[in-house]
Amino acid sequence: MTTFAGQQRALNANRTNQDQRHIVCPSRGKRIQRFRCHASSKEYEEVQRSGQLPQRSRDVLNKGIAAFYDSSTALWEDMWGDHLHHGYYDVSDDEQGQEQQTRKKSNRQAQVDMIDNVLSWAGVESVKSMVDVGCGLGGSSRHIAKKFGCTAQGITLSPYQARRGNEISKAQGLGSEVELRVADALDQPFEDNTFDLVWSLESGEHMPNKKRFVDELIRVAAPGGRVIIVTWCHRVLDPGEETLTAEETTLLDQICDAYYLPQWCSVDDYVSLFESQGMENIRIADWSREVAPFWGQVIKSALSIQGMVGLLKSGWKTLRGAFVMPLMAKGLQTGLVRFVLITGSKQK
Repeated sequence: MTTFAGQQRALNANRTNQDQRHIVCPSRGKRIQRFRCHASSKEYEEVQRSGQLPQRSRDVLNKGIAAFYDSSTALWEDMWGDHLHHGYYDVSDDEQGQEQQTRKKSNRQAQVDMIDNVLSWAGVESVKSMVDVGCGLGGSSRHIAKKFGCTAQGITLSPYQARRGNEISKAQGLGSEVELRVADALDQPFEDNTFDLVWSLESGEHMPNKKRFVDELIRVAAPGGRVIIVTWCHRVLDPGEETLTAEETTLLDQICDAYYLPQWCSVDDYVSLFESQGMENIRIADWSREVAPFWGQVIKSALSIQGMVGLLKSGWKTLRGAFVMPLMAKGLQTGLVRFVLITGSKQK
């Protein structure tokens, strides 16, 4: 069996291989700058111990996140449906070495495929009860509830998302199986050892205290239960680099500002947090290649007549998020932004 350290060595030996899907990202920057999207291990630990961020308090972030999604979710649902996350696209290289999709699919199907592929990758074969942390409209909750016949609890900071998501669940006959509520992921309203699946699909990047975030995910997981985090990180630093370039720092700062993101932590920070809690069977993967077409599709839909009218009606917060979409696409294209998965099982 390949050890986790072995995965790290394999990654460092094959950085030029652009077709890797399962990698470790042992990157740490050395300074906190402006919106502090990347920090040294020591600085990161100091911030996590204090639970405070030097640029935005947890309360300010939570209110900003709630307001952003309250104003933008209706437009997203109109354009894309009830899944508020990246899609998984089947990508390979053509004869000229250019990436191309090997199987055409709708964007909604790509989003459903993301859920199914994450579950398969993590080895999830059955679920009795799950919590969807940062649930959005509950798309993942409903899909997994249908797939495994389980119950699902979802939490979001957005009152609009919780209300609208529950309406969708009831309309699909899942009102008793799926329940969404407004709650803070750093103070989850659940008892210890409750869920055999703890699911966080693209919410970790919003968490101002990553240690508290991971601690809460593991706390509510049942013994033997699985925790899955799918989130964004920045690229692996090259040998000899102490921090990202000034241009990369500026790009991340703009993304952080528009999407109400606090510090970004690296994948090895997540692994360290998992290990400190005694998590077992820890695995990670990088699916940046598989999600790369997503932002082009989002931008295309935003530039449609329906998208432009919806953006204007949604207000400044949503417009600002739309303006930053090309920067996310650029970050993924250049390899700065990485789309990563982390999973582990709680000790029995």
